[in-house]
Amino acid sequence: MINILVAEDDIKLNKLVRTVLIQNGYDADMALDGQSALEMFKEKHYDLIMSDIMMPTMDGYVFAENVRKLNSNIPIMFMTAVDDFDAKKKGFLLGIDDYMVKPIDTNEMILRVGALLRRSQIVSERKIIVGETTLLYDSLTASTPAGDIELPQKEFYILYKLLSYPGKIFTRSQLMEEFWGADSDTVERTVDVHITRIRDKFKNSKDFEISTIRGLGYKAVKKRK
Repeated sequence: MINILVAEDDIKLNKLVRTVLIQNGYDADMALDGQSALEMFKEKHYDLIMSDIMMPTMDGYVFAENVRKLNSNIPIMFMTAVDDFDAKKKGFLLGIDDYMVKPIDTNEMILRVGALLRRSQIVSERKIIVGETTLLYDSLTASTPAGDIELPQKEFYILYKLLSYPGKIFTRSQLMEEFWGADSDTVERTVDVHITRIRDKFKNSKDFEISTIRGLGYKAVKKRK
């Protein structure tokens, strides 16, 4: 059973979120403030945390910061009425993974929960399986029906990133900043070169392809069988 910790001082909303989670096959515990949530987190294994920002005794920012000191991989989703860029930026810089603004659409919430849990599994296993292709993060290798393909570091990391979020568009500047650094003198054309090399290595793949989104960047697309 997947265990989820819901930290929310609005008891009615907390109960609603937990009820929806349980109806969708998850186990969920309630915490009404950040300090209680942190103590519960220390005592029990959780697979996902959903937290408000404005809570008594310890706000969501401090709670998330403390969680990240204890566990760098567990996904954290903020659910809050605070809807401004600075609040979101602060949360993501502290290491949260998702941010929902109240009022919460519970159908969207369940979709986001599922996506976060899938990403978390990818991180913990350090591999991605797409059809008959397996990407092994620690060896920078792709295992395919035609044999293993070893990729240069940056090519592998770009492919791994794209396949971690199939269908999601990544701009050239996003890929540049993540894999070359914000202060790099490398031009964005370098990303195109790496994508071309990746495509050439996997041109016969029946599992996925890398699509160009004109004027934006790239995304990985799983092929239907």
